Amino acid sequence: MNPRARTCAAAYLAALVCFLALDAAWIGTMTPRLYRPNLAPLLAREVDWLAAVLFYAIYIGGLVYFAVAPALASGSPAVALRRGALLGLLAYATYDLTNQATLRDWPWAVTLADLAWGMFVSGAASWAAARITCRPGPRRTAR
Repeated sequence: MNPRARTCAAAYLAALVCFLALDAAWIGTMTPRLYRPNLAPLLAREVDWLAAVLFYAIYIGGLVYFAVAPALASGSPAVALRRGALLGLLAYATYDLTNQATLRDWPWAVTLADLAWGMFVSGAASWAAARITCRPGPRRTAR
């Protein structure tokens, strides 16, 4: 495997682990507090694992491509944080605001919480992946 492919694979793995850990904590904490009270009639009894795996695989690929790779090119994990947070806002807004516009009684509390969460988790996972895989630039010595 060439170094660039190895770096991309490492970034993907780092983003995936971070995103899954944070999202599992969020879902475990917020389902009984936010989602079940507001969306109980819409919630499935069982998770559709195929759909979940496809979401995480595709979304993490998007984070690496649109947020982490530009950060690696610039040598700045802060780029990944900003771009990841923006991508999170765009992706979660697509889902939640479409639901807000088309589903009767979709709660604004869910939309606003999801938008904030999407920005945070996407920015954090992107930053962590860039931080783990970013090679620092050359050091400059003071004269």
